[in-house]
Amino acid sequence: MAEQSTVPPSPWNIANALTILRVVLVPVFGWLLLREGGDDDGSRIAAFVAFGIAMLTDQIDGELARRRGLVTDFGKIADPIADKALTGMAFVGLSILGELPWWVTVIVLVREWGITAMRFAVIRYGVMAANRGGKLKTALQTLALGLYLLPLPGWFDPVEATVMGIAVLVTVVTGVDYVLSAIRLRRSATS
Repeated sequence: MAEQSTVPPSPWNIANALTILRVVLVPVFGWLLLREGGDDDGSRIAAFVAFGIAMLTDQIDGELARRRGLVTDFGKIADPIADKALTGMAFVGLSILGELPWWVTVIVLVREWGITAMRFAVIRYGVMAANRGGKLKTALQTLALGLYLLPLPGWFDPVEATVMGIAVLVTVVTGVDYVLSAIRLRRSATS
């Protein structure tokens, strides 16, 4: 019986193109957010739209890659980096504008980049795929950031702060969960 050779998918595919689009949108989004000191409503709405499109590409590229067999090493590395760059720009930009406390941004960025680095560190023991908690974290962060990006009236501030508080709490809890998962993965691989 002859063995079938499986040719890995080309990194030049639609899923990776969407990831690259997300990376390209980061500076555009950042410029729109910070334009006129964040006080131009039109720019803020455009920043919200750019952020929404970029986050939508995150949903679509992963689904396409899995469904069409387009998962590549490039995509595995570039996709989380694109995600962190986009949300990182949103958190940092909002803190620069004084709309989001820096401690929130620092907690979220340390968790995001720390977990990404940890995933690469334990990859020789196995892949740590995103779980439901991680997906909930992303959804809550996206919602919270979207609310902060829009030029909403002041009476909406408590809603924004509450959603962001929940997002930060879930971000920390899921970060701890990923660390415990990495420890279990390493222990099971070395025993």
